[in-house]
This record gives sequence, C-alpha cells and structure tokens, in this order.
Amino acid sequence: MELSFWAATDVGRKREVNEDNFLVDKKLSLFIVADGMGGHASGEIASHLAVHEFRNTVEAGRDVVDRYGRDATSVRPQEILTLMEHAVQTAGQTIYQRGLAEPEKRGMGTTTSALLIAGDRGFIAHVGDSRVYMVRAGQVVQLTEDHSLINELIRRGRITRENLDDSPYKAYKNAVTRAVGVYETVQGDTLDFEILPGDQFLLCSDGLHAYLTEDQILEFLKADADLATLPQRLVDHANAGGGHDNITAVVVRVEGVPAVDRAEEMARKVEVLRRMPLFRHLIYKEILRVLNVTTVREFAPGEEIIKEGTPGDEMFILLRGKIRLHKNDAFITHLDAGAHIGEMALVDRRQPRSASATAEERSRLLGLKRRDFYEIIRKEPQLSVKLLWAFTQVLAERLRKTTADLSGARLEAGAQDMTDDVFFEE
Repeated sequence: MELSFWAATDVGRKREVNEDNFLVDKKLSLFIVADGMGGHASGEIASHLAVHEFRNTVEAGRDVVDRYGRDATSVRPQEILTLMEHAVQTAGQTIYQRGLAEPEKRGMGTTTSALLIAGDRGFIAHVGDSRVYMVRAGQVVQLTEDHSLINELIRRGRITRENLDDSPYKAYKNAVTRAVGVYETVQGDTLDFEILPGDQFLLCSDGLHAYLTEDQILEFLKADADLATLPQRLVDHANAGGGHDNITAVVVRVEGVPAVDRAEEMARKVEVLRRMPLFRHLIYKEILRVLNVTTVREFAPGEEIIKEGTPGDEMFILLRGKIRLHKNDAFITHLDAGAHIGEMALVDRRQPRSASATAEERSRLLGLKRRDFYEIIRKEPQLSVKLLWAFTQVLAERLRKTTADLSGARLEAGAQDMTDDVFFEE
C-alpha cells in the first residue's frame, strides 16, 4: 500500500525539556511515538532508547514482515504480533539496564505506541497513555486503551471523564499504570486489523490528545488536508489550549480511492457484534480481535447452513440476506441481517443443533468456530472475562424465560376444568 506521512514534536508551554520522541521508518512502514518520564532528563533518554530499540528489533525480524507483505498466507499475523511484543520487551530491558548502570536514571521509563503496516494489515504494540487513532469513513476510532490511573478509575466507575476536574484524582492525570523500562518486563497490548485505502492514523502523546475531541480529529484529518502541515497545526492547537506537556503528532494516510464498500461491510460487522448480548461489553479493539478469527461465508438460495440434529461447532451472524429457520420441516421464522444462530455451539460440543437454517436468498454470514473462541479465552484474560460474563448473562436470561414458560405450563395443566359446572341462564 502507498503511504503518506508527516510528523512534528514540540516542548509545549510548561516544560523545559522535550521528553517525547518519535520515529518514522519509510522502508519498514513503521511509526512510533514515545513519551518519556524520569528525573534528570531521563525521560528523554528512555523515549529515545525505546523508539530506536523497537525499530532495530523489527528490522532484525524484517524477513517475517516482508514475507507477510508479499504473501499473507505464508506468515500468520500472530508471528508479526509476536515480533512487536518482542520489540517492546527488548526496548524495556535496554532502558532498565541503562537505569541499573546509571543510578541517577533508575526508574526512568516511557510510553510506547507503534504502528506497523504490512500488506493490507496494521499491527499495533502499545504501552502507556500515548494513543493511536484511526479515521475511517467519517468515524474516529481509538485503537489503543490508556494504561493510566484515570482510565482505570473510569473503568471501575469511581469517576467519569466529565467530573474528573472536580475529583480528588485531578492531580493524577499524568499517572500511568504501565511503562516501558521502569521494570525489566512489561505487559504490552497488541492488535492487528485490516487496513483500507483512505484510512488515516494519528499517533500522539497525551500532550496532544488531552486537547482533542473526536469532532476535532475529524476536522483536522479531512481527506483533503495538507499532510505536510497537519502535524504542526495539531501541535499549534495543543499549545493554544495550554500546552501543559510535550506534544508529538505522527499522521499516516493510506493513499488510494476510499474502499467504501469494504468500509461499510467492516462497520456492519462491528455494529452487528456490538448489538449481540455476547459481545455488548467489548470495546472496539476487542471487537476487532473477535473479527480476526471469523470467516465470511456465502450461501446460495436454498443452501443449508445448519442441519437439525447434527453436531455443531460454529456460530453464524447474518450480515446480508435472509435465512429460514425450520424444525422437522415446520417453519419457525425468518432471520434478517443482524441476527445470529448457533451460539450455544461455542460452549456445548455435545448438544446437537436444535433446528435447521436454510438461505432464503443469497446470504453472507460471519462464522465463528468454537476452537477460535476458546483460543481467545485462553490467550486474553481480560477479554475472556467479558465474554464469559456476557455468556453467563445470556444463559441466565434463557433460564428465567424457561422457568417462566414452565411455570405457565404448570398453571395451565393444574387448572380445574369447570365446564360442566357452569350454568347459563336463557
């Protein structure tokens, strides 16, 4: 894919030293922003080490990235994510060892947010509270989640973003819960996703995103915006807002005619999953993680999708078309786009299909297999908790409905027939 990109950094209006660093590597299609922390200008050293050690590690594993770019079938995306994880750890160990060797720098660390583009996919590695945003089809998506005290308090319901400035936690706005280099190892987040022509990305430190709303990001990252001046305009915007911290912006644009149809289908997939009780607690990047293990299936009119009485290991989500649901050849209902069938197959391998489903017209479905669902649960504890909790809620709701139906049936069966005792007066 052809990429255009530009970057800018600034010390801001309150700091004396710029502890932010960024890196743009055109040959690797690698983009990194790091926001350092630590006394005696150690933050500047930490962020410098992070971006260069990260880049060197990816360069050392370039063969995997190149092979994926040439032929995505010969390399699994997980191999590139593993390389990105290794780059985070290598950077962290280098910073940590430097701190041991120079005691005045001990405890220094940095955020690190990196975007690697290979073939038609993006790969993200992230630690801290710098961010990666994506602008696609007029929508802004924050692809990273802040590892910060404030974000953790918001997630736990202790505060809201609206009342932060009036809360006792206001002084901890810049406190991060994870950083590269403070300890020898750190848990980083990784993500891979499909990239489309027309997509734009903004990598930035908190000195910028603290002054940006989603509407402002959309306004800045318009499709016809001058990319050469855009990062500096973002820096100027943050300084005009107060410039409380160092400011860094890296903007990346995927050139080409926007793939409207593909963008609409991706948006449809995300929206359908978000409406499902099983996935309603997931944030955008977690939805993308689930989508990564799904497959799109096409069914012709009259083609059988699932068959009653047979074992099943796959859930289906209808993206487009119409499905006829039937049991023992008796019609039950029609399912339209957004409906899902067979979710119990994800957790119960012994229970056969309770009904049949047949495509009424040409239909496009998203399939999620049990083994892939289990793989997510096994590898990603935070996501698995959300999924299993949602599944428990779905089962509880079904149990309540079944109990209510049985109670109604018992009342009906136990009602006394008084037909012969009723007298009608003429």
